[in-house]
Amino acid sequence: LENIYRHIENGMKPFAAAILGAREIGFTIISMTLSLVAVFIPVLFMGGVVGRVFREFAVTISIAILVSGFVSLTLTPMLCARVLKPVDHHKKPNAFFRVTEAMFEAWLDGYRRSLDFVLRHRPFMLGVTFATLFASVALYIAIPKGFFPTEDTGFITGTVEAATDTSFEAMVERQKRVADAVREDPNVAYLVSTAGATGISRTTNTGRLFVALKPRAERSKSATQIIQDLRKRMAVIPGVNVFFQPVQNINIGGVASKSQYQYTLQSSDTDALYAAAPALLDRLAELPGLRDVTSDLQISNPQLTIDLDKDKAAALGITEAQLRDALYTQFGTRQVATLYTSTNQYAIIAEVQPRFQRDANDLSKVYLRTSKGGVVPLESVAEIRRTVGPLQIAHQQQQPSVTISFNLTPGTSLGQAVDQIRAAERASNLPASVYTGFQGTAQVFQDSLSNQPLLILAAVVVIYIVLGILYESFIHPLTILSGLPSAGIGAILTLMIFDMELSVIAIIGIVMLVGIVKKNAIMMIDFALGRRREGVEAQDAIREACLMRFRPIMMTTLAAIFGVLPIALGAGAGSELRQPLGIAVVGGLLVSQLLTLYITPVIYLYLDRFDRIVTRAVSGGEDPRPAPPPAPAE
Repeated sequence: LENIYRHIENGMKPFAAAILGAREIGFTIISMTLSLVAVFIPVLFMGGVVGRVFREFAVTISIAILVSGFVSLTLTPMLCARVLKPVDHHKKPNAFFRVTEAMFEAWLDGYRRSLDFVLRHRPFMLGVTFATLFASVALYIAIPKGFFPTEDTGFITGTVEAATDTSFEAMVERQKRVADAVREDPNVAYLVSTAGATGISRTTNTGRLFVALKPRAERSKSATQIIQDLRKRMAVIPGVNVFFQPVQNINIGGVASKSQYQYTLQSSDTDALYAAAPALLDRLAELPGLRDVTSDLQISNPQLTIDLDKDKAAALGITEAQLRDALYTQFGTRQVATLYTSTNQYAIIAEVQPRFQRDANDLSKVYLRTSKGGVVPLESVAEIRRTVGPLQIAHQQQQPSVTISFNLTPGTSLGQAVDQIRAAERASNLPASVYTGFQGTAQVFQDSLSNQPLLILAAVVVIYIVLGILYESFIHPLTILSGLPSAGIGAILTLMIFDMELSVIAIIGIVMLVGIVKKNAIMMIDFALGRRREGVEAQDAIREACLMRFRPIMMTTLAAIFGVLPIALGAGAGSELRQPLGIAVVGGLLVSQLLTLYITPVIYLYLDRFDRIVTRAVSGGEDPRPAPPPAPAE
């Protein structure tokens, strides 16, 4: 559109301008379209959870880009030929046009002077180019890294845990106190409270909470801030520990736990496992970046151990099976019959009254029948000892395991937490038989962290290959890609300014930047190559290309910035998940827009000189390129 309108301003008819303008930039549009689609090819072939999440995104964006390129080559020129009118230079433009045009001319004049300065001091700009490359790598190493941003979905889950010897009745009472305290928060709409065995634990000393918050517009605090308030309320309730975490739309597998992230120890040697886990748990609880550190290890449960005196039992004709049967009758739920009806069947359960099951001393009321028909108390043939033991034994991959779960303190990234845990693990000197690993989100985060540089590198390589095929050159794609580090600097710096982590969402934004930023260089290089074929010197050609393409470069960049600005501002429900993408794209475009306008022409001149040197060396000292055409006769 801009190229066609430029010809119309120069006096051409709209129809002729549409044909000429579309022909001039047809290859440019094809180059930008195919190279932008090429960015998402590595995303399509990403494995794991991240690949499955973003595969539809990559396909959708790629199809939209292809359709946009097709429309730019077909529908847009046709509409320009039919809709645009010849420019009447005698007609006075309106005030808005005069203001914006004066602003643009001022920008263009400033760019012209600064460009001439840069072209006279090319070594300085070459140094800036290499500095951006090293700075982008340094910033990537320095920025905190995370997985997916924490969303405010309006829901919170909580796990209530009491001592292992807490009865179900006592747990119900404590759960009620916790639920009442949560209801007192003005941001809570309603909640669901359950006590006893849950999906996280099959024991009676636990409870669960599902808290629904009021709509975001009706509350001033986020879900994370509300959790902070609820923690203060729970701290005054005796006998329980309560762990809260916000519900997320994207959940990665792993074991159900009381906190958001999991770290597991496994060993076939339970003695070594149960000795190492509490020590490591205490060390992790002291780390500054972690909170709500807890585990599923419950090995201090009070229990009674019955040691049968086999000699006494044999003398009385009492067997172990008889002892187990008597204990099951006293403390179990024995099915003695089944009642059948025409529509259903019912199990008949015989059990002792609950008041005879509540105290450990009730074991003294268990009697065993001897072989002679008499009865003797259990204590006469067995020793009853009070001991402690595991309430439950967790397993993973058929191995005994202990899962330590944790949440992050505000300002701590998942990457920093992983590094702290690994350091604590090394300092703990765990036995060789105990091996460790992260589960769920933390595990997938580690996998994605190792793949992030490969994803960006793959996108750059694919773009280079596509551009190399289109331009039939090894040199020009390097010129086009030379501005990419500046985009990385802008994206990462902006994320750090807004105190955001380099999450998977932000990485996708940087991958998009790889495709968007190089369009500026493509527009410059295509025009410069066209002028070079007409016999113009390299410096004059690239200077003219920069000035001639300054307007469309500004137009497309500003359009892209304003397009993603709503995402960057974080408006609407679930904006926390999308915001890093918008922040990365806006920051990358702003910085790259400033630097690529100067980096691209300088790199073009250096690589053009290098290309000529190589060409002369290959051709035996002669430049095989065609000589410039003679100047037209006056």
